[in-house]
Order: sequence, then C-alpha cells, then structure tokens
Amino acid sequence: MATAPDTRINSNSIDEPDTSDATTRPHIRSIVGGLGGNLIEWYDFLTYSIFSIYFAKSFFPSDKPTVQLMNTAAIAAVGYLARPLGSWLVGLWADKRGRKSALTWSVSTMCIGSLMIAVTPGYRTIGVFAPILLVVARLLQGLSMGGEYGTSATYLTEIAPVNRRGFYLGFLQVSVISGQLVALGLMLVMQKLMTASQIEAWGWRIPFVIGSVLALFAWYMRRNIAETAAFKASQLEMGPTVSVQLLQHWKQILLAIGITVGGTVGFYTYTVYMQKYLVNTVGLSKEASTLMSIGALLLYMLLQPVFGYASDIFGRRPVLISFGLSTTLFSVPLFNALSVTRDPWVAFALSFAGLVMLAGFTSVHMLAKAELFPVRIRALAVGLPYALTTALLGGTTEFVALKLKAIGHEQYFYWYVSAWAAISLIVYICMPETHGRSVRQSQPFFASERKTRR
Repeated sequence: MATAPDTRINSNSIDEPDTSDATTRPHIRSIVGGLGGNLIEWYDFLTYSIFSIYFAKSFFPSDKPTVQLMNTAAIAAVGYLARPLGSWLVGLWADKRGRKSALTWSVSTMCIGSLMIAVTPGYRTIGVFAPILLVVARLLQGLSMGGEYGTSATYLTEIAPVNRRGFYLGFLQVSVISGQLVALGLMLVMQKLMTASQIEAWGWRIPFVIGSVLALFAWYMRRNIAETAAFKASQLEMGPTVSVQLLQHWKQILLAIGITVGGTVGFYTYTVYMQKYLVNTVGLSKEASTLMSIGALLLYMLLQPVFGYASDIFGRRPVLISFGLSTTLFSVPLFNALSVTRDPWVAFALSFAGLVMLAGFTSVHMLAKAELFPVRIRALAVGLPYALTTALLGGTTEFVALKLKAIGHEQYFYWYVSAWAAISLIVYICMPETHGRSVRQSQPFFASERKTRR
C-alpha cells in the first residue's frame, strides 16, 4: 500500500536554517548580560596574573623576584586545574536547568573568590595560611571560569542569527579582551597615582575589591536575560542520558581538544605572559609594558568580529588554518626578534603581530566547537574539552616560560609555542567544516555528515 511522502522537516539536517533564531532580533538586554558578565568574569580571573608582579612578595617571601613569580604562577595554575570540574558542574547545570541559571551562578562564585583574595592577609601576618587561602580563592575562581566560557559561547551561539554567528561570537572574545583591558587600564592608573611600594604593600587589593563588586552587578544583569529558544525546544525531546550522549560524541570531544591546544598556549603567551616577557626579557619598565599591552590589545580586540565575520563568509576552517599556519611558522622568529630589540615601537609591532596571528583562533574556535554538538549536551561538551585543555596547557604556560628562563633556556619556550600550534594546524586541515550547521541538531555530527554526503 502506497504511503504519502514524508514532508516533515528533518531537524538533523546540517543545512536546516534556524528560522526562529535568524528572523528574531536577539534581545539587547540578553546580549549585554551575556557579554557583560563574561567581561567581568575574565577581568576577575586575569587580574590575578596581571597584578601578580605586585602581590607575589606578600604571599611568598623570597629575595628572588623570578621565584616569587613562579610561586604565584603555580597557584594561578590551580585555578586552571579547577576549571574542568567547574565546566562539568556549570555545563551540566546549563544543559539541564538552562543557560540563564548557569551563567548567574557562575558569576556569583567568581564574586566570592575575588573578595577572598582582596581581604586575605599576607604571609607576614598569618604565615602559611596566606598562600593556603589564596589557593582556595583561586579554586573558586577556577570553578566559575570553567563553566563560564563554554556556557557563554553556547548562549550566544543559540541566540545569534544563523548567518551571523561568527560576527556575534567575535564579540565574545571582545568581552574577554575587554576584561583584560580593564585590569590593565586599572594597573596603568594605579601606576600613575601610586608608588610601586604602595601598590606592593596594599594597592594590589583594590582591583580584587572592584572585581567582586562588578561580579555582583553581573549577577544582577544575568537575572534578567532571556533563555534561548534552542534550549527551550530541547526540553521537549526525549533521549539518552548526558553520559551516554557524551560517549556518543567522543570523536567531537577529541576534535574539540585538538582545535584548542595550539590556541590555548598562544593565547596565554601573546596576551597574559607577553607583559612579563616585555619586562623580564626585553627590558622595558613595568609602566611601558602595561601601556604597550593596552595599545596592542585594543587593536587586537577590534579584529575579533572582523575575523568572525570572515568565518561567516569563508567558513570556520580557513580562519582557524590562518592562525595555525602563521603561529607555527612565525612564533620562533618573532620571539627571537623581540628578545634583542630595545626599541619600544619595534617591540609593540612584534607583540601586536603575534596578536594578529592569534585572532584567527580566538574569534571562532568556541563557535566551531559549539556547532559540533547537539543542544542537550552543548554547554557541557563545549566547555569541558576547553577547560581540560586550559587546565593542562593554559594554566602552565607562564610557569613553563618562567622555568625555562630560570634555567637559562628561554628560547626553548618559543619552540614550545610553535609546536602546539603545529598540532592544531593538522587538526584544522583535517576537520570538517561546521559553518551553516543548525544549532538545533540532535544527531551525532559525523553521522549527519555521512548522511548528508550520501
């Protein structure tokens, strides 16, 4: 007996247009709440590394500045080690209870961690309890940040118009850089208004107080953002448990890790560590290094939506390949040139060149990963591989660089950056294109790719 052809739309098709998302203008309040909260969380998290050159001696008594920085960098790494657990907790909550709820709780945890750092007495006052409390505070920051970035990326991916996801996700990285710029700008103001001894004695606490207040404001903003339509629709679906679905997507998880490794090392090298490199190796003053970092990051920030828009036109892979190829080939000569220059303008140009290469990664990598996974596990599956990678590589980048410098082989670190970029370059060349994939898909990515090709 003949049956009528099935005219229902296949929601698993990678070419399905997200008409509901594409034709509905995203709520400005939701966009601002998502991006603003992400900015504040990154300000809080990166303030630790940026101001460590001033508060290191408060927690670690030593007559060697490099040793003090190594100790504070080691505790910074603790925050990164906590990120996978935070990614699991916040990501799981986001996939079960909603993106809005998870983002709200994430920023609350960051508020507590920053406030703890601000009020913890130094080593001379409470002895070993000072670094212990610093570790606890950094753990809370790590738990918060572990879930924040993946959930924010998921939220923006699902709320953005389908043909402008790259452009919108570019602003996610703008919020990351803005958080760092706020911290650097505050450092520059303090350096102008206070002496170095004043900042080292008590001034370094100011940015952490400000961070806790801003986090409280972000909590208020996120209480008023809208939930995504994709998440609401996913609640009507029946399917296997989260653990089963993660196992079904093990290829995508490995792919997400491969996408991330080179960019993670590159990001923490060219943004966070570069400021210390300009002081310790190039020989610039702390003030000049801070001003130079601010200028380079301002220009770098403007590149994010531009590269994101390019991925909307040409695809995610070409943009990622541009990062992998340039960073693999030019990291070593760039650092070699930096190490011998004493001209501030040359140092600025070289440090900015590294950021231009990095923009090919930071602008699109979270979007490319979000497009790999179905809605019901997206926040967890996007955030967890990223958090694992940053825990192992991002949190240790500064420590590796400082350790190699301490033993007299700083040039090995240049090759370290290049090698990780080369690994990701191979992944970018081999990975499938994710551009145009529906954010409401529920079928495993590689299975749907095979089905489409047939």
